[in-house]
Amino acid sequence: MSEVLLVGIDCSECAERALDYAADWAAATQRQLVVAHVIQWSPFSFTTPQENEERHARREAELDRAHREVVDPVVNRLRELGLNVRGVIRHGHPAETLCDVAEEFGVTHIVVGKTGSSRIRAQLFGSVAHSLVQISKQPVTVVP
Repeated sequence: MSEVLLVGIDCSECAERALDYAADWAAATQRQLVVAHVIQWSPFSFTTPQENEERHARREAELDRAHREVVDPVVNRLRELGLNVRGVIRHGHPAETLCDVAEEFGVTHIVVGKTGSSRIRAQLFGSVAHSLVQISKQPVTVVP
């Protein structure tokens, strides 16, 4: 069974360091690398059918934009370096969704940054890295 690394990115400096760490690790060990970006999205909302349609359209637009502006440039840059990499974007709770992506792609190790793009939220509610370490079935490396 080939080993697959998953790295979560969120446009923060810390996520960029985690990406560099994971890319170097993948290159050195010839592992596949999955680059994932999670758009926070709550399924808990009471809406009308029309609002649901509008929400779906916004969700699809967010996915397209995240591919163009966040994940695709990273994936293309890493492929130019000769890495076997794929990009994934999902909506949901970041830690839970990264665990789901790990299961989906047979990931053997997860890499994330210590502090993401929302430091205030992390101080109030807990960081994605902390949550991921608690719930992941795979080993997690947290890059400072």
